[in-house]
Amino acid sequence: MSEKSPATENPWQQLRQLTPARIALGRAGTSLPTAAQLDFQFAHAQARDAVHLPFDHTALREALHERQLPTLLLHSAAADRHTYLQRPDLGRRLHEDAAQRLDEYAEEHGRGYDLAIVIADGLSSLAVQRHSLPFLERLLEQVQAEGWSLAPITLVEQGRVAVADEVGQRLGAKMTVILIGERPGLSSPDSLGLYFTYGPKVGLNDAYRNCISNVRLEGLSYGMATFRLMYLMREACRRQLSGVDLKDEAEVPTLENAGPGNFLLPDKR
Repeated sequence: MSEKSPATENPWQQLRQLTPARIALGRAGTSLPTAAQLDFQFAHAQARDAVHLPFDHTALREALHERQLPTLLLHSAAADRHTYLQRPDLGRRLHEDAAQRLDEYAEEHGRGYDLAIVIADGLSSLAVQRHSLPFLERLLEQVQAEGWSLAPITLVEQGRVAVADEVGQRLGAKMTVILIGERPGLSSPDSLGLYFTYGPKVGLNDAYRNCISNVRLEGLSYGMATFRLMYLMREACRRQLSGVDLKDEAEVPTLENAGPGNFLLPDKR
């Protein structure tokens, strides 16, 4: 600290270079320094904005269509953001019109897919807008390599995690993965969560799902998230289950065990 600074020097301050956590903020008398207080208020405002930012599904659908990926746009039973925040149960189910539209699509195009991918705004549409597309580009390469059939990518406004169960059930999907914005933290307003379910159906609780969280540039990388999710899906297909009975025992690649080739590709040996 400068000799002119009123803030008391903190010997732990060097640790701040290693973590975004709010440690060693210093003090000015018995209070936080002004800079630390303003930074906290700014982070809090970012988190609040992330919760209320509207889901820009139009741009996301256009980007997916450019990649020749069909999509379906649906809405949960929560009519607006206020209702969504006050009634979590409504975000877990599709609106009647959306459910009917999904059923009509299934009747016209048939049911029965290996995988249905759902994208929902959740509590941070910012996370979805930043990270869903680059993550999907990596995931779909692996899905194609496995030869799994893929349902149209479903975008759900005002959706919560369990809405993917209804989407998967109505499409007759063996597995579902939902990409959803997680509850913003004061250092992570754009954290993307992945929830995987084998044998989706309405009424399942979190014990039947596997979660991979904090997918973002400053957290879990897209490549590592893909690696972990593909492990879970392969094991789920083999054991026909997901959730608490399916543990993530994927060997994290290192320089010692990665071996030749790309660790994200399935081992053909």
